[in-house]
Amino acid sequence: MQFDSIDGPHAGALARIFLIIAAFAATGAAAQEVARTPFINAPPRTPGLGGGVRLTGTPYVGVSDEQDLDLVPLYLYEGKWLFAQGTFGGVHLVNRDWLNIDILARYRFTQFDPDTLQLEGLQKRDQTVDAGFRATVKGRWGELEAMWVTDTLDNHNGEQTELNYRYNFDFGRWVLTPWITVQWQDSDLANYYYGISQAEAAASEFDAYNTGSAKNVGWGLNTSFNVSEHIILFANLGTYGFDTGIRDSPIVSEDNVGTLFLGGTYVFGSLESSSRVPQERRGEWTWRINGGYQAEENIVGGISGGDFSGSKDVNTHIAGVTVSKLVMGGPRVDFYGRLALFRHFEDGLQDNFWNYTAYMMAVGKGYLPWSNGEAFRFGFGFGFSYAEKVPIIEQIKQGRRERNTNHFLNYLELTVDFPMKNFLKSRLVNDCYLGVTVVHRSGIFSTSDILGSVAGGSDWITGHVECKR
Repeated sequence: MQFDSIDGPHAGALARIFLIIAAFAATGAAAQEVARTPFINAPPRTPGLGGGVRLTGTPYVGVSDEQDLDLVPLYLYEGKWLFAQGTFGGVHLVNRDWLNIDILARYRFTQFDPDTLQLEGLQKRDQTVDAGFRATVKGRWGELEAMWVTDTLDNHNGEQTELNYRYNFDFGRWVLTPWITVQWQDSDLANYYYGISQAEAAASEFDAYNTGSAKNVGWGLNTSFNVSEHIILFANLGTYGFDTGIRDSPIVSEDNVGTLFLGGTYVFGSLESSSRVPQERRGEWTWRINGGYQAEENIVGGISGGDFSGSKDVNTHIAGVTVSKLVMGGPRVDFYGRLALFRHFEDGLQDNFWNYTAYMMAVGKGYLPWSNGEAFRFGFGFGFSYAEKVPIIEQIKQGRRERNTNHFLNYLELTVDFPMKNFLKSRLVNDCYLGVTVVHRSGIFSTSDILGSVAGGSDWITGHVECKR
């Protein structure tokens, strides 16, 4: 629905929405809606990348006046069946204009580390990944969503059911989305984050406390602005509070907590149409094999400056297969969506393991001055990497600095390659390239909760062959 002003019936609808929201404000409670991005409305088969800064308060005793500033990388994809929407993703079971039924997993940001005197003797509460089912019904009246999720990492081992309502006010490039959400948390979930066990009571100044199950209510406003057909900026604000059982906990000092989420996304394709591939190149795929050794230096400054020395700590290797699909094509730059499967060979220091990677790759092309033939390609990729085991080099480096590690980290890739047909006269290599790929994992300087607040990473220098299909 689009309109140029909020006069007439739209003004009345807008007023009613905000009156309903205001009625719930006193009871507060749920932050997941604040993490929604405008990419959710992208056309099918559209990939994207983005990032946001999340600023939130915390309700816990002794740390309630602090603000948690968190960088959130956004890996985005909207497909016919698969989707990734920043802090959650999954599979569409039913995907229609008026009805969506999904299997999904999403990141739960709630945590605390009892590193203050006020919380001495308590155990750390970790963030986790919840998974479950979601059903969304859409109409001119808005969107109503029901969701059930449970813990997948054996942290809180609880369940949550929630009901969300949102309404989009579309002013052309601007979209305003007020929302209301109600959560029902079982006693395992609520008690994990806000209760006090008998063992903790014995080791601290707090009495044992059981929150029981909890009903939390929240409200807020999400906004977005389309700078262009590729770039969207967003600013989301919400307040959430707690059920009486949580508010009465001895370790909780705040009834309501606010969250602000600011950021932007880049859509590879268009907000109106996902196709940005020339007709003659539609359906273009590539495959790549690569293998190499653990590097001593970092991808930025060291390797990019020409230092290709091997690691002084370990003699480990990596090999992988990558498949790519062209999502945007041009005479100078192509963009590919890529999936990679790497095998880590840990030289007997630990078991070998698999690494799963998804990322977007920008590939620039250089041409011969006397013809239209390609002389070389260079590329930069950005996405995420999940390793079944933390690479031994990361354990060593982080151990020296007494810093944590994580299986899930950000992924960067640099490539330079050359058309094989320029030096091999065979039809078999007409669409193949030979070159170097640098593989990098890191936690973005310990700025991101979703990446385990890791500072540091690891790098591999590999040779590759890549061919178009």
